[in-house]
Order: sequence, then structure tokens, then C-alpha cells
Amino acid sequence: MNVKFLNPFLQAAIEVLKAETDLNLERGELCLEKSSYQTDDVTTIISLVGNVEGNVFYSMSTQTAVGLASQMLGERLDEFDNLAQSGIAELGNVITGRASVLLSEAGFEATISPPTLLIGKGSTISTLDFPRLVVPFHISFGTLMIHLALREGNAKKIKTAQIPIPNRPSF
Repeated sequence: MNVKFLNPFLQAAIEVLKAETDLNLERGELCLEKSSYQTDDVTTIISLVGNVEGNVFYSMSTQTAVGLASQMLGERLDEFDNLAQSGIAELGNVITGRASVLLSEAGFEATISPPTLLIGKGSTISTLDFPRLVVPFHISFGTLMIHLALREGNAKKIKTAQIPIPNRPSF
């Protein structure tokens, strides 16, 4: 993975988590993983296409997901219900959206997909030939792991043909 894609995601994660939860964050040690990804209890998946392509996984335990959703909503949630699920999916969406703005400012345009939420531990997701840079963020009630399986894309601007429109006869 191109390390120039790392800093926009780190900056975006810190900005968004601080704004949405006001929690103290501690970034853990980065690692590079080349094997398939094994899902945690909760995984938000967002794809990027353009000058940056690949996938971002936001993974966490159910306890961490409920805690984050509770902080974001400002109310105590007891289970990972539809409201909590929506909040966690949107958290991944906002972090990735902010990172895509920062990537764009660095000259790498990318479009992001809507978030997909995968619930259940132990599923295998292959990123094929994309190694993943894994960034843990520790918070008071758990760890949010951000997996970046990104590379520089081959996006080219599509030129549209200029087709002349013939004059229409007037009646």
C-alpha cells in the first residue's frame, strides 16, 4: 500500500472521532497484513475508486460498537440495534468521506461507496493482492481497527465525443 494514503485516513479518523464522540484516542502500533481479513463482531466496509482504489474496513467488537454509538448519540444504548448499526455505518462513511477530501487535496481523487455493515465474527474477506495497513485506535471501552487495503488507481478522465446536432427543419 502506498503510505501517502495513510496520513489522510489517520487525520480523518482523529478529527471525526473527536468531533463525534469527544473521546480520548490512543493510536496503537501500525502493522501490515497480507493475509485475508477475518471479520470482528462488527465491520463497516467502504470501497474507493478513482486515483485511489481499494477497500477500507472499520472493525470492532460489539461492545466497542455499542459504546461508540452511545457516545455519538449522547444516550446509553444497551444493544447493537438498528440505531446503533446506522450510527456505526455512518461513522465509517464520515471518516472515509473526510479522508477522500484530504486525498483530493493531495491530488488523488476518489469516489467512495455507501457503507456496508457486516455483523458477525469470523467471516473471511480476501483483498486479493491488496496488502492491508492496519491502524488500531484505542478508546476507553475498546479498540477500533482501521484496515486500509488501498493502492493508486488507473482512473483516467473520460473524454466525451462532441457530436454535432443537425439543424432541425422548422415547420
